Amino acid sequence: MNPLPPRGTPVFQPKLLTVLREGYGAGTLRADAVAGLTVAVVALPLAMALAVASGADPATGLATAIVAGFLISALGGSRFQIGGPTGAFIPIVYAIIATHGFDGLVLATAMAGVLLVLAGLLRVGALMKYMPQPLVTGFTAGIAVIIFASQLQELLGLPLRDVPAAFVPKLQVLAANLGGFNPWALGLALGCVAVILGLRRLSASTPGFLVAVVLASAAVALLGLPVDTIGTRFGGIPSALPRFHLPDASLPRLLELLPAAFTIAFLAGVESLLSAVVADGMTGAKHRSNTELIAQGAANVGSALFGGLPATGAIARTATNIRAGGRTPVAGMLHAAFLLGFVLVAAPLASYVPLPALAGVLVVVAWNMSEHGAFRHILRSAPRADRLVLLLTFGLTVFVDLTLAIEVGMVVAAFAFMHRMAGLFEVSSGVKLFEAGDEDEAGADSGQRAALPEGVEVFRFSGPLFFGAANRLDNLMDRFPTPPRVFILRMGQVPFVDASGVHALHALAERCRRQGIVLVVSGLQPQPTEVLDRMHLPHAGLVHRVPDFPAALALARTLAAPPGMG
Repeated sequence: MNPLPPRGTPVFQPKLLTVLREGYGAGTLRADAVAGLTVAVVALPLAMALAVASGADPATGLATAIVAGFLISALGGSRFQIGGPTGAFIPIVYAIIATHGFDGLVLATAMAGVLLVLAGLLRVGALMKYMPQPLVTGFTAGIAVIIFASQLQELLGLPLRDVPAAFVPKLQVLAANLGGFNPWALGLALGCVAVILGLRRLSASTPGFLVAVVLASAAVALLGLPVDTIGTRFGGIPSALPRFHLPDASLPRLLELLPAAFTIAFLAGVESLLSAVVADGMTGAKHRSNTELIAQGAANVGSALFGGLPATGAIARTATNIRAGGRTPVAGMLHAAFLLGFVLVAAPLASYVPLPALAGVLVVVAWNMSEHGAFRHILRSAPRADRLVLLLTFGLTVFVDLTLAIEVGMVVAAFAFMHRMAGLFEVSSGVKLFEAGDEDEAGADSGQRAALPEGVEVFRFSGPLFFGAANRLDNLMDRFPTPPRVFILRMGQVPFVDASGVHALHALAERCRRQGIVLVVSGLQPQPTEVLDRMHLPHAGLVHRVPDFPAALALARTLAAPPGMG
């Protein structure tokens, strides 16, 4: 994980500026133009399909890909990130439109953009990457199931409107209306899936999504197949961007939409940073997480002002950009420019695109998102707590609520982590100067223990001393039938202490004081030393600190000596 930037480092440093300072030549421009055109060809059908699946019209998806895609690349902290609408937002956008209307979605998207800008300015980009992998996998797989379920109506050609957004009620409504099944719609969708997967096998560089949609559109136009198209459902798409429009932002409306805005901001932030990490892994580059969040925020505000959808970094399109030879953020900016050119020139042709074909595209998207291999691997091989987080997040995502799934998954993962860390903290009796695993450890320990000065006891702590393990010190003094005169705590293997750990040490020191026992602490590492100093663990005869165990033994011999001796 990237550390937080040092003080004085600018928060907002777009990679585009870095590229321009390095020098931008004709060869790089050619490579970026080819990659931008390739990504635009892939993004064109996807943007329309994602918008339709979200309950919006296809033009909003294209507007999002153009406006937000340009801003994410121009202002972002990654050289390769491609932004636009993504499948993860389908259930969120659908639910917001159903509850608050499309105007509510636009305002919530703008609010989410402001929240993302604030998150970047507050330098929380690095913190948003600390997401447990089982949670991410369960959440992504759950969204994939929701996307597939959202396309069942178009796959089956059912003539329905206002299908419920919730998973179970949706399936119930669809099952009750199976009498309207249209075999032409299913055949067309399955044909698109076959074309996409077949072309992917033959050549990874072929734009399978676009080829499948073009072939399906031609089949519907030439054969007169009885299926819905963008023209019959939406009346086509305009050959221009929507007009700039400021949403109604009254205070009651802002408060009403704040939870939705937080959901959009959180998902956009997490998905964009995950996409940037994937791009780093493919290229060896290093993104700037806080700059990326600021760019995502600006892009969502821009998208909202043009009536678009929420946007974020798109992993599949970013990977396509890299494989197509994109070198700089200019490739993403050109991808947006090419999409705008397609809209201005070829908008009338979009009326012929059949909706079952777009459903077939999204079936492939859902399968790619499902991470079925990672899902099975975690279920087979991961610790029990990780499997619980995976299944819990997946189930809540599909059957309850995406935001609740993230919240509960994070809480359960955090408790599981604390339990594991608490298990690493050990309190062992004896002097044990040998590393664990030495064959003669037991005998050596007993011999060394017998050599301890009379009235001296030793305990060794190992592992992080934090709130999950601090209670292990509560009954430490009860282990002695006769209280010692000196009690040595060996803390050389304690890398971390928190406030609860310091409180437990305070309580132990106070109990030693009441029983007339001198407490000696040896081998403190830098972090525990700093925390104990700041929180004023008592000194002056009550607690002695020494650098190592031999020094602790030497001091203990002096302190434990009977009066008049030593």
